[in-house]
Amino acid sequence: MAHSLRFLNPKKTLFLLCDIQEKFRPVIPLFENIIKNADKLTRAGKEFDIPLIVSEQYPEKLGNTVSDLDVSHAAAIVTKTQFSMLVPEVEHKIKSIYGEKPSDVVLYGLESHVCIEQTAIDFLNYGINVYIVADCCVSRLNQDRDLALQRLRGAGCVITTSESLIFNLLRDKNNPKFNVIRKLVSPPSADVQLANSGSSGAASSKL
Repeated sequence: MAHSLRFLNPKKTLFLLCDIQEKFRPVIPLFENIIKNADKLTRAGKEFDIPLIVSEQYPEKLGNTVSDLDVSHAAAIVTKTQFSMLVPEVEHKIKSIYGEKPSDVVLYGLESHVCIEQTAIDFLNYGINVYIVADCCVSRLNQDRDLALQRLRGAGCVITTSESLIFNLLRDKNNPKFNVIRKLVSPPSADVQLANSGSSGAASSKL
């Protein structure tokens, strides 16, 4: 099972945005903060030319992806009824983009203990390294999210944050994307009350 912390190669990485839909807004307390962090991450992915696949769970009842997030560059916006994002349409899209499969997927959205967890399991079983962006993941109850993140770490996922992952992709102040990315990460990420979370301001001080 793939489970290694390494530098990400944008050409071999896939972003997966899972079910950040309008009907969840009034029932998830941290929804607005998650949107802020997910917007930063999604915009960074676009700057690095990383393919994005978006899923929408039963949009006839749950609505579409929130308009706060610009996903116009997505390689696919896939509707689903199963909880995992790894539906046949996503498998076909991945093969059309990469020929076979990416080395790493970056997964974020909701709900952490349902769709995120089941998507991660499927991709791990598919032999792909999975990064879970904790400050872009949410459940109606924080305890469900936090326990899901513990389970996913134990299963072999890399649990990270949006800022850490963006700097992983950037790597060097001389990266031609530095000035654009600097503006994205200069505002601190929104607090999503992660269990055992500490200060993450050290990286920003380098800017």
